[in-house]
Amino acid sequence: MTEHVPRKRRWRNALLWTALAMLVLVTIAHLLTRPPAMPDYETVRAGWKPSEAWLYDRDGRLLDSKRVDFERRRTAWVPLAAINSALRDTVVAAEDKRFWSHGGVDWLAMASAARARWGGGRSRGASTLPMQLAAFLAPELAQPGQRGWRAKLRQMRAGQALASHWTREQMLEAYFNLVPLRGEVQGVGAGARSLFGKPPAQMTRTDAVLFAALLPNPAADAGVLGRRACRLARDDDCAPLRAAAATLVSGERAARFDPALAPHLAVRLLDAPGKRVTTTIDRRIQGAAIVAMRRQLAGLGADRVRDGAVVVLDNATGDVLAYVGGVGLKSTAAAVDGANAQRQAGSTLKPHLYAQVIEKGWLTAASILDDSPVQLDTASGLYVPKNYDRSFKGPVSVRHALAASLNVPAVRALVIDDVQQFRDRLWALGYHGLVEDGDYYGFSLALGSAEVSLVEQANAFRTLANRGRWSPIRFVKGAAKGEERRIVDPGAAFIVADIMADATARADAFGADSALRLPFWAAAKTGTSKGMRDNWCVGFSDRYTVAVWVGNLEGDSMRAVSGTSGAAPVWRDVMLALHAGRPGRPPGIPEGVEARRVNLPGTREPPRREYFLRGTAQAEMAAAPAAARRQRITSPVSGSVYALDPDIPAGRQQLAVVVSGEVTGFRLILDKQVLGDADAGQQIVPRPGSHILTLTDPGGRTIDRVRFTVR
Repeated sequence: MTEHVPRKRRWRNALLWTALAMLVLVTIAHLLTRPPAMPDYETVRAGWKPSEAWLYDRDGRLLDSKRVDFERRRTAWVPLAAINSALRDTVVAAEDKRFWSHGGVDWLAMASAARARWGGGRSRGASTLPMQLAAFLAPELAQPGQRGWRAKLRQMRAGQALASHWTREQMLEAYFNLVPLRGEVQGVGAGARSLFGKPPAQMTRTDAVLFAALLPNPAADAGVLGRRACRLARDDDCAPLRAAAATLVSGERAARFDPALAPHLAVRLLDAPGKRVTTTIDRRIQGAAIVAMRRQLAGLGADRVRDGAVVVLDNATGDVLAYVGGVGLKSTAAAVDGANAQRQAGSTLKPHLYAQVIEKGWLTAASILDDSPVQLDTASGLYVPKNYDRSFKGPVSVRHALAASLNVPAVRALVIDDVQQFRDRLWALGYHGLVEDGDYYGFSLALGSAEVSLVEQANAFRTLANRGRWSPIRFVKGAAKGEERRIVDPGAAFIVADIMADATARADAFGADSALRLPFWAAAKTGTSKGMRDNWCVGFSDRYTVAVWVGNLEGDSMRAVSGTSGAAPVWRDVMLALHAGRPGRPPGIPEGVEARRVNLPGTREPPRREYFLRGTAQAEMAAAPAAARRQRITSPVSGSVYALDPDIPAGRQQLAVVVSGEVTGFRLILDKQVLGDADAGQQIVPRPGSHILTLTDPGGRTIDRVRFTVR
């Protein structure tokens, strides 16, 4: 009896120690396999942020998307109800067929996998959807190389934790949104669109099988993907699935999801993940502008010109109906926004100059300007403008000068006006790249030496279309309309628009049937910048303003491309598309404008009916006689430098003084010494040095002064 008691005690002690050891081991195992805390569904849903932002046209159709978050690509969170039922069922059947009944771990699948492994057979994975979801939520549960028992136990415990706190629908919805797919795509939203070219709700049974086949290895090639899809579909005819797998891997379906119709506008307007902007763009007009520009650039060839841009505005509202910053093709600077880039304006600023001098009453459309060589003294030296074809037409009317885009008359008009006043007018019209004062630009501003953007051009010409009323443009649908301001006199705007629509007046320069001539009323102006770097065509009808630029965004010159052969054909195609079925109508004559017949003796222009601001009409326009011209010294030109030839006697090297206007009684003074009467044909015997020649009237008042140098 005494021997039996100690034996029972020893067994009890052994059991206690064994239980204690087991408890310690279990505790250690529990601690070693403890998974990270799982968030609740609401936290995961609230923390989701898409990587994309989206741009829509005025009718809600997708124009473009922009990647904002480059860590991964994902769309907005997709609710379970927005995922096709065939896709849901196929994925559940392939990944976790007892998903709706187990508690986060499928013990039957675990046993089957263990038996297959011990027996050397093909083992099917036993990781449930909750376990996979836990790994998505806590990536440390599925680090590369962690496939041991501890990692598996942690995943199992995390899956059980999710199953005890989340509903089955919440887990399945989160799984579809968090699952990693091909490349950097995450979730069914981005996957369905980028891989299948459709939203999740529209995926077919074939799409569903391919999607499920992707899950074990999203980077699989077409062959592996096709075979896996065939096993899942249990279909004897695998050819369609293999073909669909090849298409999926090729990525050609992505273009259906992202039409990429306005990439430059997307960059301009989209700045935050998940942002959705409904623009004023009309997708039909945007597409027509893209097609017209692509056709033109392809026809011209990349060795002549590589880039182009188009902007279309609604005259009444200021809505931007098309914004094409570039069309790719063989561009070497495709990311640059050609619609917003600052480029030299060329002759496109001339209509605004003539509108300003006409509204001031200093010129009319019938006024005569002299298209002959001229030299102008500027702060930086002599400015000698030349016409595009380097010829001169003699006396021409303002109508002919603007319609034919003659340079010298435009410079003379700016002399009549004022460089600073013209610069201020351009600023008021929205050309806010002109940050310097008038002296900085000088008389070359008449010929478009300043840099402007295509958007600025479009709205400035829209101001002329709206009879001189300027208002800001709108990119976003529903945005508040900006304040409207009167910038140009309505009569002057009408007259300038009528000149730009006059095919007869521009026939000498552009031909009788150029690209600017449409089967309905439309006004247009072309321009080419210095060195053939920029080519413009900007114009309007009664409803729309269309601005087109072609050139090379890297700044190199074009080859054999002019305004009518470069930008104008695109302008014409877009205008015809805009007015299909409803031609543009000519504007009515505004108050303050009258039509008179005018004769133009001394020019090559026949008599015609002309428009005038009330009070400025004349029955006849002719070049002013010499006696009526302003008294000034025309030679030597101020700023001139003359060099004496040492091989010619000094007495034979004389400089003739030429003056204009009626100068009877006027005197010429050279370096404060009287040279003689101004009308007597004076000669200067030049001496080395700097000299000042002054013209004074009979009362001794200085009328003109020039400085020249002799070396």
